[in-house]
Amino acid sequence: MFGLANLLGFVGQVALLWPCGKYPDEPTVIRSPKRWLSLPQTPSLPWSRGGKYAEINNIQLWYDVFGPPNPHHSPIFFLHGGLGNSDYFGHQVRFFQRKGFKVVTVDSRGHGRSTTDFDIPLGYDLMSEDFVALLDHLHIPKASFVGWSDGAISALNIAAKHPSRVDKVFAFSANYNTSGVMDTTLSPVFMTYINRTISEYGRLSPHADRYDDFLNQIMQMWKGQPNWTEPFFSTINSTNVWIVDGDHEEAVFRSQQDDMAKWLPDAGQLLLPQVSHFAFIQDPDTFNAMLWSLLGQN
Repeated sequence: MFGLANLLGFVGQVALLWPCGKYPDEPTVIRSPKRWLSLPQTPSLPWSRGGKYAEINNIQLWYDVFGPPNPHHSPIFFLHGGLGNSDYFGHQVRFFQRKGFKVVTVDSRGHGRSTTDFDIPLGYDLMSEDFVALLDHLHIPKASFVGWSDGAISALNIAAKHPSRVDKVFAFSANYNTSGVMDTTLSPVFMTYINRTISEYGRLSPHADRYDDFLNQIMQMWKGQPNWTEPFFSTINSTNVWIVDGDHEEAVFRSQQDDMAKWLPDAGQLLLPQVSHFAFIQDPDTFNAMLWSLLGQN
């Protein structure tokens, strides 16, 4: 989703260094007094026994569960963005764990610690079905979903196609078609993120030597997906949906959020101040407070 033509060239050049163990010299943390121009380090998840694997749709899907069941609130699934992994939601997981919620983190197929089938095209429908199958595996009838970027697209997809499995949706920085994506190669923050995720893939992935194949899979998906129009949103119960973005978003045009909010007439629309595509690590306190405003209500 990230400005494909230019991004493919950039990531391809960086990836050439990766198999040799020669990472680029650029730092992967950016500090700035302007939060939207910063990229704090990737958080860690709370201590656990290292997560588990579920055999889902012929892959091994990595997940972890934090906290006991809460009789007053649905479990929360955190769905990370493209090229990333569950660790990016470490601040949010800790926040809701302290609040007594059951929280589930999951690495999307091919991402982080999860495996993939390189012979099957990657797509939002496929990833969404993975997440619904994980609900079944964990015997969870209904959950709330917090999604970032690709994860937000999947959350909305689940809400549209499996509405009975969804309680609430906090969709941060989603796009509904490929024309809504900016040229992210113009953003030093975004390019630093890309650089970082290559290193994280090498550290976490069971397919650590197949980054080029993984990148090709996800690039093919981004070329044509998502491709939604207004009727797609008609089956979503928008009362419990928030469409969210940062006011300095560098990856998705604001019109994408405006259109989705218009097509979901009962949904909330929220613009977080002085943050970008990475608001959850740039200003976790505000991000968590807004999550609480939606998910903390009975």
